Amino acid sequence: MELPKSPWADTSGTLFNALKTTEEGLNAAEAEKRLKHFGQNTLTEEEHSRFYLFIHQFASPIVIILIIAAIISFAMEHTKDAIIITAILILNALLGFYQELKAETSIRALQRLTEGHVRVLRNGIEAFIPSRGVVPGDILILSEGDIVPADARLLESHALQADEAILTGESLPCEKTADALHDPDAPLFDRTNTLFSGTSILRGKAAALVYATAESTEIAQIARSAQQSSPQSPLTKAMRLFSKRLLIAVTAIIAFLGTAAYLQGRGVDEVATFMLAQLVSAVPEGLPIVITLILAIGAYRLSHHKILVRHLPSVESLGSATLIATDKTGTITEGVLSVKEEMALDEAGLRLCAAVCNDAHNHHGDSVDLALVKWLGKDFETANTLHERVFYHPFDPALRMMATVNKTGTEEKLYLKGAYEALLPLAINLPQELQRLQTTHDRMALEGLRVLAFGISDHHWEDPEHAPVVIVGLIAFADRPKEGVAEAIALAEKAGIRIIMITGDNPITAGVIAREVGMGDGRILTGSEIEALDDTALLAALHRTRIIARAMPEHKYRIIQALQRRGEIVAVTGDGVNDVPALKAADLGIAMGNGSEAAKSSAKMVIVDNNLEVIVDAIRQGRVIADNLRKVLFYLLSTSLAEILIISVAILMALPLPLHPTQILWINIVTDGTCDKTFALCQEEGNVMHRPLRPRNRQFFDRAMLLRLVWFATATAVMSLGIFFYLLSVGHPYETALTATFTTVVGAQWINALLSQKESEPFLKNIRKSITINPWIWAGIGAGMILQAVALYGIPEWFHVIPPTAEILGHVFIALMGIFLLAEGYKWGEYYRKSRQDDPKKGKLS
Repeated sequence: MELPKSPWADTSGTLFNALKTTEEGLNAAEAEKRLKHFGQNTLTEEEHSRFYLFIHQFASPIVIILIIAAIISFAMEHTKDAIIITAILILNALLGFYQELKAETSIRALQRLTEGHVRVLRNGIEAFIPSRGVVPGDILILSEGDIVPADARLLESHALQADEAILTGESLPCEKTADALHDPDAPLFDRTNTLFSGTSILRGKAAALVYATAESTEIAQIARSAQQSSPQSPLTKAMRLFSKRLLIAVTAIIAFLGTAAYLQGRGVDEVATFMLAQLVSAVPEGLPIVITLILAIGAYRLSHHKILVRHLPSVESLGSATLIATDKTGTITEGVLSVKEEMALDEAGLRLCAAVCNDAHNHHGDSVDLALVKWLGKDFETANTLHERVFYHPFDPALRMMATVNKTGTEEKLYLKGAYEALLPLAINLPQELQRLQTTHDRMALEGLRVLAFGISDHHWEDPEHAPVVIVGLIAFADRPKEGVAEAIALAEKAGIRIIMITGDNPITAGVIAREVGMGDGRILTGSEIEALDDTALLAALHRTRIIARAMPEHKYRIIQALQRRGEIVAVTGDGVNDVPALKAADLGIAMGNGSEAAKSSAKMVIVDNNLEVIVDAIRQGRVIADNLRKVLFYLLSTSLAEILIISVAILMALPLPLHPTQILWINIVTDGTCDKTFALCQEEGNVMHRPLRPRNRQFFDRAMLLRLVWFATATAVMSLGIFFYLLSVGHPYETALTATFTTVVGAQWINALLSQKESEPFLKNIRKSITINPWIWAGIGAGMILQAVALYGIPEWFHVIPPTAEILGHVFIALMGIFLLAEGYKWGEYYRKSRQDDPKKGKLS
């Protein structure tokens, strides 16, 4: 049996024939047969095993380089070196594996704890079955509060309203009727005779014929786009490019220097030792674990800001985001209707009518009635206690009104609520009152508000359609912006982050909300207009657009891809299934904690508090994390480059090896190993939201950073080799010169760690800030000093050195002072150049 392709365009009789069922529904045997054929009515979700998550931690070029270094060390019987490298690799993998597994477990905790059930008609009898047992051909019996379990064509409907925000993004209730017929190509939000899986019934009752379940539903078709791969984070891209270039550079350097050393007549063992030393010095083996640690600590900090991280690299993506594409309902706005404005000809009558002509009960009801209850406060209960309801005319979509008859003492009156156009023909108000009502109504409607009129009548309450009515006022409803959103948008834009609102709402409503939160009166682009544009025209249109209205899932997906082609790093927020394609395609997908499971499983982050303000605050944290990553990259790479220069120049000068491979590994432990982990705890330097974003391709490796890196590495190499060459030239033993070089390089890295804590100004500029921006760095240096003392005075033979004398330490101190002055002097030069470039109106660096 083939499922109908456009059931919203077919009559119920046609669908009964196509689905081979009747008005009494399926019998149990046929339902079981179809369940086996079509499968359970559930969506499948891609899951990775724990083994896959662990092995995935090794899928990095820099890790592969370290594996090669470990293999070479084992082959040369340098067991200690090999064990150290292997231990670092395993520790890095375990840390990343633990964080991703913990995030997955937390996400599972957000999922529903109970399974939904639904009433269906089976062989003419109502049955209450699990939603997973619904099959095509079933007849659903739905009422207020039910979740629709499958896509279904309405057979009967009575005052039916559905909430389809999860699918279309439309914040207002959708009126549904079984009598309508639509074109086969009608968009989702125009299919008023159809109910969709995952949506909910707000009001009324219905019987509907199921025509699609599980993977055939509209929700599943949207969610299927989540199976595509998400873009890599800027950090991941930068590190992969760096790792590839590093691999090529290391291979070239080792080949060249190995050849040079061999041509100098050095022995094979000596050449092999040189090559291993160069390989170990060239690879910052601590880099993967440090990056993972910084991201993990960043994820932990974000959890205190109501953000759960599912994918560690996305922590850095927050700090790199250039554009936020946010949905409106529930993120910018509260996601519920509230009274925005009222106009009363009779204020007491208006409040009384709003209270008694209201179906809300125990905090349940449609969004309009609940908004009125909140607006009325205690008056709602008081009015319903004093004015007993004696008759009820439920909301009629054809008449577009509802009415109640309430009794006060012996007096009975008719109270009506509905569209102004529906009550106007019944109105017996004075002409000047009608003119005032009309003018106010038109203004409210133009502002995108949902307007209802309220009236009272003393006559004909048995037939409200013909009752003479006195309209007592108008009430306008809106989905209000959340508190603090306007300020968050202003802060984001000051930080150079553009915000675009993408919503399923109509353009008028979207435009009003945009103006209220400070997004201006820019161009509003609609879904139908997007369909008429080719990719080039769409990209040009998006440059001038702040608001996308009536957007369908395919529109959102296309918008994100267009923005990414322009070089934007896009963060997308969403909570509904309609947001899944955009969440997956974005550089950073952020789902809401109370959103759909499809959205949460597709996103890289989940926000517990659905608020744009939280997202902007998270971006601030992300920028601090990105800054710390940049600082630690500089620190580790300058360390490696210094060691490469020292060994390379020594080979070219035909000098003995100035650093032994074991010493290099030890240097990385007592400097990098003790200090680099503390970079994760470095505090914010200045106000990160008051500066423009760095270009995407220079977020971590820009010209300024590379020049500073080369300068420090060169200064360290010159001073270290200088002391090495000097001590050899004046007749000191090789072990003495090796000890001095070893100690100088260690001290230089501690100096480098201190200077790297601040990037925008020198160490001696605001010394108090320099020593307090990261108090943990002092603990790292202190631990390194203790370890270095043990190596030099406790087990010097392990590292091919001798305990340094006062004379040696004096030479080391002079070399370190030279390194500090050269590095600090360069930073002062940078500082003054930036100061001169600053706009005087904005103030100079301080």
